[in-house]
Amino acid sequence: RIAISSGKGGDGHISFRKEAHVPYGGPDGGNGGKGGSVLIQATPRRIDFKHVPGHVKAQDGGKGKKTKQDGRNGENALLEGPLGP
Repeated sequence: RIAISSGKGGDGHISFRKEAHVPYGGPDGGNGGKGGSVLIQATPRRIDFKHVPGHVKAQDGGKGKKTKQDGRNGENALLEGPLGP
């Protein structure tokens, strides 16, 4: 049995601009990054899934930051599998 899960998206950031001569600065928080995907690639080098660890997980997305900086996207996980019949 193999458990496969994608990465979760990162949390956004809540912050507001504050400037001396701007009466209503407005929001300036960044979005969280996208979580990574698990990709399955068929290859003739594999004949079964015995080489796969019990849980395959892609990387989570990074947190957003102030000044509209988005979080880092998560890395994808590559899972090699056997070719079909």
